[in-house]
Amino acid sequence: MLRSHAAGSLRAADAGQTVTLAGWVARRRDHGGVIFIDLRDASGVSQVVFREGDVLAAAHRLRAEFCIAVTGVVEVRPEGNENPDIPTGKIEVNATSLTVLSESAPLPFQLDETAGEEARLKYRYLDLRREGPGNAIRLRSKVNAAARGVLAEHDFVEIETPTLTRSTPEGARDFLVPARLQPGSFYALPQSPQLFKQLLMVAGMERYYQIARCYRDEDFRADRQPEFTQLDMELSFVDADDVMGIAEQVLKAVWSTIGYDLPLPLPRISYEEAMRRFGSDKPDLRFEVELIECTDYFKDTPFRVFQAPYVGAVVMTGGASQPRRTLDGWQEFAKQRGHKGLAYVLIGEDGTLGGPVAKNLTDAERDGLAAHVGAKPGDCVFFAAGPARTARALLGATRIEIAKRLDLIDPTAWAFTWVVDFPMFEPADVATASGDVAVGSGAGRPCTTRSPRRRSNRRTPSTPTPAARCPMPTTSSATATRSAAALSVSTGATSRSGCSR
Repeated sequence: MLRSHAAGSLRAADAGQTVTLAGWVARRRDHGGVIFIDLRDASGVSQVVFREGDVLAAAHRLRAEFCIAVTGVVEVRPEGNENPDIPTGKIEVNATSLTVLSESAPLPFQLDETAGEEARLKYRYLDLRREGPGNAIRLRSKVNAAARGVLAEHDFVEIETPTLTRSTPEGARDFLVPARLQPGSFYALPQSPQLFKQLLMVAGMERYYQIARCYRDEDFRADRQPEFTQLDMELSFVDADDVMGIAEQVLKAVWSTIGYDLPLPLPRISYEEAMRRFGSDKPDLRFEVELIECTDYFKDTPFRVFQAPYVGAVVMTGGASQPRRTLDGWQEFAKQRGHKGLAYVLIGEDGTLGGPVAKNLTDAERDGLAAHVGAKPGDCVFFAAGPARTARALLGATRIEIAKRLDLIDPTAWAFTWVVDFPMFEPADVATASGDVAVGSGAGRPCTTRSPRRRSNRRTPSTPTPAARCPMPTTSSATATRSAAALSVSTGATSRSGCSR
């Protein structure tokens, strides 16, 4: 082999050994009669020192990102020169020979400095030499291996399904590939392996999975891109609890790759509870702010804005000190989500109410409002009124924005919950109010079997019908546009791991 050891594997116990390392020059420091470099490979960094002779002369031509091979003796660093920030910080390699494997042209950006996204993507091979992006790729591999291990233990069969297929109606437009041998005909890239895996269930495979590439021609958003990877599963002869139990085992194994012990079983809340308490079907549970129901409180109000089917509120601690310009910005925040504005009341330090809404309330409403919503002097109370679903969605978006502005979210925390009993359809204006993109008058659910306990209930057309937790009597799908049971994982940029995202 070209090298005997990985750069990041050397320790003080290796002192005295002659080793050969290969990698890239991460840093070079010329101290006159001595040259130090940090030699980087996939395992980490080791310091190499060139002290004398031909090897020192050769080291003078080294520059950042030269690819080299070095042979030398491992030595313990002199006392006081250790670097406690790296695992190899107690040793250095005293070089006896140097081979330049490949020189580097001047770099478009320094790897230890901030670079623009366009430059990073153009020179992706350089970007992946950075510790963060490189470790992310390696972590992805570990995650895939962890998921595969759990599914193998549960007798799943990994099966690849075709990439060139026919067009089928899904949640977005298809990417089309011309068929050279049949002019005018096209293949479609799969938006999901839905049809293939259902055929596999018909074929008696019973438990299938693949780490599938999917392609959707849709508008760019923070959580949308043209191609993505999903862990795709399909099971036969199971119920919702079976599917969720296996998913939890996969999640536990996946999160163990970053040293987090995920407690099981995961908590569950219904879709209705999630919307009522948090105004979102993917609630961020890392902070305690919740929506407050105010419909009954304002049932006899003379204020016409609050004469609505639903009135709700959310409290911003210390928000009364916001300048008028910031409060006006909240109105624009609401308008971007399809509402006319966001009503608010400011709680003064003496307990008096201020703001344009307060003067429209009765004395009794003003006197009891702070106690009803749990606000304290100095707080700001935001209100939304209208149809319950759209008003709650707006308050849910406001809740998240409040948490961001007040720095209430611990970016290192994890908060898992299953959101169950999704409705079969969701009005598009709900998506708009929550900050999502509306795609039509309703968002279809794949899990279209009626909930058994509600099949006999008569419901008005305006009342959402809950979907069953399993889309079909004997087969449960873990991939589609949205599931009747979706996992909400709160961390960093909030995301929901539902069927296909």
